[in-house]
Amino acid sequence: MDETSAVRLTANDQFKAKSTNWTQVGILTAVMVHFGLFVFVRPFEAEDLGMVAEEMEAITLPPEVRIPPPPEQIARPATPRVAQVEVSEDITIAPTTFETNPVENLPPPPSGSDPADRPSFIPYDTPPVMTNQGDVVRLIEREYPRQLKDAGIGGRVELWLYVNESGQVANSEVKTSAGHALLDEAALKVAPQMRFRPAKNREKVTAVWVSQWVNFQVI
Repeated sequence: MDETSAVRLTANDQFKAKSTNWTQVGILTAVMVHFGLFVFVRPFEAEDLGMVAEEMEAITLPPEVRIPPPPEQIARPATPRVAQVEVSEDITIAPTTFETNPVENLPPPPSGSDPADRPSFIPYDTPPVMTNQGDVVRLIEREYPRQLKDAGIGGRVELWLYVNESGQVANSEVKTSAGHALLDEAALKVAPQMRFRPAKNREKVTAVWVSQWVNFQVI
């Protein structure tokens, strides 16, 4: 017994040895099937499209649309010409400054109008600063209406204050109500007792209108 016959082939090797025969048989079978289809089966024939062509000829095309020509180029406007006219310096307005027009030389306000009568804008560059804030807090507590405080009702009142050159409140009125008349009245009672370091405009003391909040809250 030789060495070749002693080696046993695996199933995979046996399948590979037979695959060549099966491949040839498959190719031959496919050729015969396709040949039979072309010989015994009715070949495909093109459908008569004569009716479709007649219907297409019967379609009415829309009339040709005439595209208008582009508009003519717009003429450029004429270049403006500056007249050679000399302006006299006598009619030229000179710049206005505080150096050439001191505040002391400005005309007084119209007669019959007092800046302290109603809130109005007064220029200033340094705002007034309250100097007795502790006293104002105690005044607010004292003027707080007892019936509202006991009921736990509080609010904020915004006042207009006219602070004069001495830092005193010369006039006041309600700007934003707290929603309760008693709180507004109490805030107006506190306002005259407020003291301020007066405002300044260009290092000069001036009277101004400012807004100030007064808070009534149950602690």
